[in-house]
Amino acid sequence: MSTADRNLDDAIRAVLDAAVLPDGQGLGTSGRVAGLNVQGGRVSLSISVSADEAQAFGPLRDDLDAQLRGLPGVTSVFVVLTAERGAPPKLVAEPAGKADPLAGIGHVIAVASGKGGVGKSTTTVNLALALRGLGLTVGILDADIYGPSLPTLLGLHGKPGMGAGRKLKPMQAYGIKAMSMGMLVDAETAMVWRGPMVMSAITQMMADVEWGALDLLLVDMPPGTGDAQLALAQGTQLSGAVIVSTPQDLSLIDARRGIAMFRKVDVPILGLIENMSHFICPDCGSSHAIFGQGGAEAEAARLAVPFLGGVPLTMALRAASDAGQPITARAPDGPLGQIYKQIARAILDGLNTAEPGQRPVRS
Repeated sequence: MSTADRNLDDAIRAVLDAAVLPDGQGLGTSGRVAGLNVQGGRVSLSISVSADEAQAFGPLRDDLDAQLRGLPGVTSVFVVLTAERGAPPKLVAEPAGKADPLAGIGHVIAVASGKGGVGKSTTTVNLALALRGLGLTVGILDADIYGPSLPTLLGLHGKPGMGAGRKLKPMQAYGIKAMSMGMLVDAETAMVWRGPMVMSAITQMMADVEWGALDLLLVDMPPGTGDAQLALAQGTQLSGAVIVSTPQDLSLIDARRGIAMFRKVDVPILGLIENMSHFICPDCGSSHAIFGQGGAEAEAARLAVPFLGGVPLTMALRAASDAGQPITARAPDGPLGQIYKQIARAILDGLNTAEPGQRPVRS
């Protein structure tokens, strides 16, 4: 830790020591503060509370946020309340009467995968751009707390600003609004957070971001079927989920688990995308099914979910993603751009079918 960070750390701890809990106990000596991280002016920490204490601790969190932002040298603050005490959460949807922090958004869609490494984030970004190309207003929430990739894929740098009501303003690229943990912490900072902290962070990125009016918000989910998925399913009304898989059995096994999880919480499955369906050789132009062929399409038929299409792996797609210039932005009318646009239209058709009583999405 640098001298500047050390001095800032001392100032932060003084603020924590001066804070008083609702029961009159000092926060600094309560043992409730965890995960304090100070790096380059960016401050993050969590306060452990029980589920029934969360409402009472809300004003304390807001006051700490304001005080920490006022310290010299602080550039951003992320304070979360975590409920780690008591029974673990059950995999059920929240009561229908609970306020939805994303109620002003037309449709919230989860883009998920059972395992990592299938190109889900790249798919999310290119789908968002394809939907934007169809005339829709679109945002992306990167819910992968441990491995946020949205800033890299969209070529975003810097930190989000503060809007009305102390809400964060999402950053923008290619006409897409975006928010990610990667915009709030240093790229090399390890997020050593337990499950409840992840759930709280995702909930706050939904509720404490000034998304404004959007037709669609795509949520780039972390791989698996754990806390992040539960936080999203319980925290807002999902219009549907899109599952991304590669063709081989190893990936499809985990995709089945993802589909089963969303079905348990009554989220419609809008379809399955087969990513890296084949590799196109940049030298000869021939196609190679290095991960097998047609596995996702066959699995979609077996599970009775729509097959949205296959996306090949190309050198151009990889290079565009690494450069922060998504292929659908570079060449919207190229072969890959057309594929993503076809999948985007299929998703819109699925939304209008899954929610016949809702406002239709224009396409």
